[in-house]
Amino acid sequence: MSGALAFPLTVAALQARIADPARLRADRPAPREDAERAARAGGRMTPAAVLVPLVLHPEPTVLLTLRSADLKAHAGQVSFPGGRLEEGETPIAAALREAEEEIGLHTGLPEIVGELPPLLTGTGFIITPVVALLRPPFSLNPHPGEVAETFEYPLAHVTDPAKPERRSREFRGETREFWVWPHDRHYIWGATASVLVTLASVLRED
Repeated sequence: MSGALAFPLTVAALQARIADPARLRADRPAPREDAERAARAGGRMTPAAVLVPLVLHPEPTVLLTLRSADLKAHAGQVSFPGGRLEEGETPIAAALREAEEEIGLHTGLPEIVGELPPLLTGTGFIITPVVALLRPPFSLNPHPGEVAETFEYPLAHVTDPAKPERRSREFRGETREFWVWPHDRHYIWGATASVLVTLASVLRED
């Protein structure tokens, strides 16, 4: 399936899909891979959250960011706004707070839909993606020390099963596989690409 969605893009409709375990097989690593990632991180996993804003244009999009080239970690990579949880903070609260800090998105604007399954990364984070609806018009004010730019990716691409590519490369003597989504200016891969794969499993009709 590609193109227009076959269901209304509402909080209730998306919540029903996120709650359906059959739709969330997505990009889940095998238990052995999870164990290896945890071992590479020294067994210490830091809770984090990202906001996955679906922008309700007539042709909906997903809001993404390009991280600043000056950051110490993941510089110049495509990501969702987000970061680590503070003491006593929920993933939703952290995702909203980080989005406001990174791109100036007012915390009252996103309509929270729900959480996708946590994603374990090889850099020691366990990331909870928080899906939300965002209705235009809205203004953004990216923090120049964290975000080089914001841009939007068509949901029609996310729902197209032909778009994501599975690639591999050698890293520290091991072959590792990862997803890549096509874009004319940016390289969308890593945790961000995996979150989009999971989101696609929620949105697609197949």
